[in-house]
Amino acid sequence: MSDSRLRLALQKSGRLSEGAFDLLAKCGLTISRAKDNLYGRARELPIDVLLVRDDDIPGLVDDGVCDLGIVGENVFEEHRLSSAAAPNGPASAVMKLGFARCRLMLAAPKAWAGDDVAAYEGKRIATSYPALTKAFLDSVGVSASIAEMSGSVEIAPKLRIAEAICDIVSTGATLEAHGLKPTQTVFTSEAILVRRPGEFAPEQAAAFNSLMVRVNGVIASRDAKYVMLNAPRSAVDAIIELLPGADSPTILELAGRPDVVAIHAVCGEQVFWSTLEKLKALGATAILVAPIEKMMP
Repeated sequence: MSDSRLRLALQKSGRLSEGAFDLLAKCGLTISRAKDNLYGRARELPIDVLLVRDDDIPGLVDDGVCDLGIVGENVFEEHRLSSAAAPNGPASAVMKLGFARCRLMLAAPKAWAGDDVAAYEGKRIATSYPALTKAFLDSVGVSASIAEMSGSVEIAPKLRIAEAICDIVSTGATLEAHGLKPTQTVFTSEAILVRRPGEFAPEQAAAFNSLMVRVNGVIASRDAKYVMLNAPRSAVDAIIELLPGADSPTILELAGRPDVVAIHAVCGEQVFWSTLEKLKALGATAILVAPIEKMMP
């Protein structure tokens, strides 16, 4: 790998990996992978991709082995809280990416009375996130002991390793199957982009800036819609007020209809059916809502 190329660390498999590759594809990047499937190279920008365990990504970026990483915010924060300071300073979070959302939650046996956090006072809690768990308990003034586990945390109460757990929750089905109930949200997480400390070389900086423009464009276009409609001239102000996140809509004259105009607007937020119904009630017709594939903020 050349020092003129950006080195990007990604999870080698799993939901975070799928979301990261989908993001890169929407940024117009084609990643060709080596036979061992642990290394790839972008064709369109000077970016090399390393496929590693998600737990290793913060450390690789901290140490400058990789310039960038896409990692779960929970993993990054756990690393930040539990690791010694890196020689050149810690990696920093650049931006949230809006996918792979999850919650780290305290969960207790269903037999426990009440869901208040005070119920964990003096208890033993099993978790793969000891630093995040301790930081939360300290913030709410609860004293509990922590049993660190690397996986299968939900079985800890049955094995009498701990009385409760703190683990990642998505649907809650796994907790339900083990007789547990989630009670307190410890940390809310999603995928984030992180970068190493220090300055990039000129070629790397150019690739980084180009990547950021593309990523921001993808994120901006996720919920954005292009709305077109005809409306009575007298209702223009009320209709513009209804369009979610619209910035200076275009108003066009319609040939032969001085009392009606066409309104074109980029809406930066979701457009719901209820919004269309309200537009219709104001006299709007020929309402068209179209997705936006690419958007340059």
